[in-house]
Amino acid sequence: MTTHWLDTIDSTNSEALRRLPELAGGTVLAAREQTAGRGQRGNTWFTEPGKNLTFSIVLKQLSLQAARSVRLNYLTSVAVASFLESHGVKAAIKWPNDIYVEGRKICGMLIENTLGPGGQVMASVIGIGINMNQTAFPQLANATSLALCTGKEYKLEPALEEFLGMFESWLPRLDSEELSAAYSARLFRRGLSALYHDLLTDRQYRGVILGVEPDGRLHIRDEQGKDLFYRFKEVSYIL
Repeated sequence: MTTHWLDTIDSTNSEALRRLPELAGGTVLAAREQTAGRGQRGNTWFTEPGKNLTFSIVLKQLSLQAARSVRLNYLTSVAVASFLESHGVKAAIKWPNDIYVEGRKICGMLIENTLGPGGQVMASVIGIGINMNQTAFPQLANATSLALCTGKEYKLEPALEEFLGMFESWLPRLDSEELSAAYSARLFRRGLSALYHDLLTDRQYRGVILGVEPDGRLHIRDEQGKDLFYRFKEVSYIL
């Protein structure tokens, strides 16, 4: 992969999408300062300049159908979790792709795909924000960082190259059962009784996450033994 560091940009995902026709697959845009970072559900991603990893990976020619694009969530989530684990920090994946450590968010991501004929993923821009050296989060009550977890400070450029090595090692296994198993094994709250809010029925209930379906839906069993299956934005965690 080829990494380009930008001093200041609104959003690495926005910049990658603007330049998508000219960028080769395997290009990485990383920002030392991101002024308008974007997250899931239209949220803003706040990050202290020069403290964290904020970057986007451009992938092309994936031979992946849109119906299988959830595999990109698996790939990126497992790569981030593996990176954190290599530094002695146990990470969990809060479905579909937030990364938590001890109940606090350490990483978020935004994956934006361009589709071609027949629902083929022509290109994917994978935006990732990993909290590295920031130690105060005045706008985020439930955040943490690698520095807070380990008491160490990290050089961002070597850390990014380390992460990209892990990402590339998983990329050939994008459609493998091994990747599915690695993702499922790290699911936040898997096997634990916890509270959830069903956004389809506006019902709060207690249930247990059992895993994910082949199509990426989250599988929760409620206290009455009913199996429930959710797509993105159909259920929320009560933290």
